[in-house]
Amino acid sequence: MSAVIVDQAVYRDGKRRPCEDLSDELARIRADEDSSSFIWIGLKNPSDREFAVVNDELELHSLAVEDAIEGRQRGKIERYDGTMFAVLKTLRYIEATSDVETGEVMLFIGDRFVVTVRRGEASPLKDVRASLEADPDRLRLGAVSVLHAVLDAVVDQYVYVESEVQRDLEEIEEQVFADGGHVSSQDIYKLKREVLEFKRAVKPLEHPLSLLVGEQTPIKSREARLLLRDVADHLGQAIDNAESQDRLLSDILAAHLAQVGVKQNADMRKISAWVAIAAVPTMIAGVYGMNFEYMPELTASIPWRGEHLRIGYFVVLAVMVLACWLPGPPAGAAWRISLP
Repeated sequence: MSAVIVDQAVYRDGKRRPCEDLSDELARIRADEDSSSFIWIGLKNPSDREFAVVNDELELHSLAVEDAIEGRQRGKIERYDGTMFAVLKTLRYIEATSDVETGEVMLFIGDRFVVTVRRGEASPLKDVRASLEADPDRLRLGAVSVLHAVLDAVVDQYVYVESEVQRDLEEIEEQVFADGGHVSSQDIYKLKREVLEFKRAVKPLEHPLSLLVGEQTPIKSREARLLLRDVADHLGQAIDNAESQDRLLSDILAAHLAQVGVKQNADMRKISAWVAIAAVPTMIAGVYGMNFEYMPELTASIPWRGEHLRIGYFVVLAVMVLACWLPGPPAGAAWRISLP
């Protein structure tokens, strides 16, 4: 079980204290008049059997436990009897590949206890615990301080990832509309997929968090509600930016496809012009390439210095050159005239 429990401690009067026996410590804290005291247990990828060791003491709701064990849940904040259960999707931006990696953090907040369950590597919990332990005033808010700290860290990561995605979007936009820019539809689709992944992580959290800071909130501390309201504002900003990025990417993709279509049409016009120019000499060459017995024009001649100079072959060549010249000026200028 020690490999699953990442960290556990008792927090009393804003200070960390060791947690010996979970059952004894929980009973002692619940008997304490200081309502800010609580136990914080941190788990990582627990199995059903491993989670049961903690659940035997805390008696968590079976549906919430099932979600915590199975993972891959949609972001949400729910209440089961006297326990609040939160599922937060964590995000990590990978600089080398410009990918967005997702993970999960789940919180059980009940009577004098907090249980955090981490799945995946995109998790800020270690830094969250350290920052909270360095701020006794926030710890004195009780177990809700952990909820705020985790939410704040996760949403801050949303804002960071959103800014990195925005930078990638601006680079693609610049390449699409720049002369000689090299960007493919696959690059745009890939970034659009990352934006959709971002939206799937952050959007479901908007409504439950707004309820948490609303009039019907179960959180009694006014200071904690103010802190959570600030987190909700940052989350709303990240969602609005993601919506704008999604729309802008759709416009960029449409513009890119239009540019590809224009280039293909220009190439087809050039090819058609070449085919049209080559059609007449090709036809003439084909006719004179046949094995006819009698072609008088090929034996036509004119007197030249006492001899007969045969000119038929040269006349045919002249006709072929003239046929290429008649549609317009030389090839380079012909493109400028033939294209609108």
